[in-house]
Amino acid sequence: MTAPWTPPLSDTADSAAALGAGRHTRRRRWGAAPFYARSKSVLMGMMRCTDLALIALMALLAYWLRHGVLQFPPHYGIAVIIAMMLAWQVFQAAGLYETRNLGRLIWQLSRLTTALTLVAMGLLAIAFFTKTAEEYSRAWVATWIVGVWLALAATRIAAKLRLRAWQRSGWLTRRVAIVGADNHSRRLFQHLHRDGGDAGIAVIGVFDDRKTRVSPYPLGGFAVTGGLDDLIDICRNDEIDDVLIALPWRADNRLMEIAKRLRQVPVDVRLAPEPIGFRLNHGTLQDLAGLPMLTVFKRPLAGWHQVIKLMEDKLLGGLILLLVSPLMLLLALAIKLDSPGPVFFRQERYGFNNNLITVWKFRTMRHRPAAADGDSEVVQATRNDPRVTRLGALLRRTSLDELPQFFNVLGGSMSIVGPRPHAVAHNVQFAGIVNQYYARHRVKPGITGWAQVNGLRGETDTPEKLELRLEHDLYYIDNWSLWLDLKIIVMTVFVGLVHKHAY
Repeated sequence: MTAPWTPPLSDTADSAAALGAGRHTRRRRWGAAPFYARSKSVLMGMMRCTDLALIALMALLAYWLRHGVLQFPPHYGIAVIIAMMLAWQVFQAAGLYETRNLGRLIWQLSRLTTALTLVAMGLLAIAFFTKTAEEYSRAWVATWIVGVWLALAATRIAAKLRLRAWQRSGWLTRRVAIVGADNHSRRLFQHLHRDGGDAGIAVIGVFDDRKTRVSPYPLGGFAVTGGLDDLIDICRNDEIDDVLIALPWRADNRLMEIAKRLRQVPVDVRLAPEPIGFRLNHGTLQDLAGLPMLTVFKRPLAGWHQVIKLMEDKLLGGLILLLVSPLMLLLALAIKLDSPGPVFFRQERYGFNNNLITVWKFRTMRHRPAAADGDSEVVQATRNDPRVTRLGALLRRTSLDELPQFFNVLGGSMSIVGPRPHAVAHNVQFAGIVNQYYARHRVKPGITGWAQVNGLRGETDTPEKLELRLEHDLYYIDNWSLWLDLKIIVMTVFVGLVHKHAY
């Protein structure tokens, strides 16, 4: 039987098998890893439970510091339970329990501060609306919130240090073995060699019983480590986390034979995708009626994301509308005095799922009764456009003409943040120029968006500008988060309101 940890290598290859041999020695020197250091899901679950426990503990400690006793009244306990429930959701939405973010200490502390601020604001809002704010000691609340931040920050610093030690020991690395040594496995090896390091994946061997049918160095210097018997022996020594069977799916008999042999060892056995899977690398496998299905695209803003987005639009949109209503009244009066015509301009545009919506804006052009809503001959505004009024030019440069769209937000046809809606005629025209243009309608259109805060405003007179806008819109849809929305809103205030291409 071939020695599994000393495979024949080419003279120039620094193969992952050699890396596996070094890791094998290190594991023996440091001993077995604790179970929570071998499972990222368990580790994150422990982090979540620790956070909730610290929230309760710091509430008790703050009460003792304020009143000198360790038992607080029942209504204090209710506040603590509500805080824990809010933290459970807000911390999750903030990405604090994603393993890829655990080692980013500055990022963690920044997100922790923002998330804890939102939890505190939620508690204050509940206390205000239930008229119970006077029942709680302000000193206790302040001490509690500060104590929670210090405690949770300390746990993340400790986790960062512990994580570094575990990574040096190789405990958080997923050790994978590839079964198969042909073009199918070469493609998989190259993908894992390029992208696996960031995901904490290390390929430690390639195994194939058909040694007479494969090249001795099939993967660019990574030699065949051994056969299936060798792989099973290594798995029994607890040196493999995942086995990836990289064979064509049409070889179903051989695939089933290999799977049955590997069933006897306690590792995850996975079937590598066909070549199309590498082109659809953002897809996920889900169970549907007992069958694994590859999800190529997922419905954006589903589940809790949809709820969070709706709350953001209703609460934040209503608050902003309340704050800007005096300004809107002044602008409405100025528009009436500046030129004859209505204050508002209404236009049909495509919204969510390509459905028609009516978008409201302040009128910025000279009123022309013949240009009815839905007119197919809609011409985009250009620099020094004679149709734009004196006040309209100012409103367009500062984006103040978009303020009435908060009525659309409260009505549910638009969001505060999303791809900007275009006139119907322009939308049809753009769809004929840029492929996948209608993909931007998978979410509600927004008053501001990722493209706008990145300088992509004004006239879209070239296919390149359209493609760049679409690229930013699709990035926003595929990477949506509450934090990205808040970032875009802040950027809109500071860099997005006034722009040289807004005319």
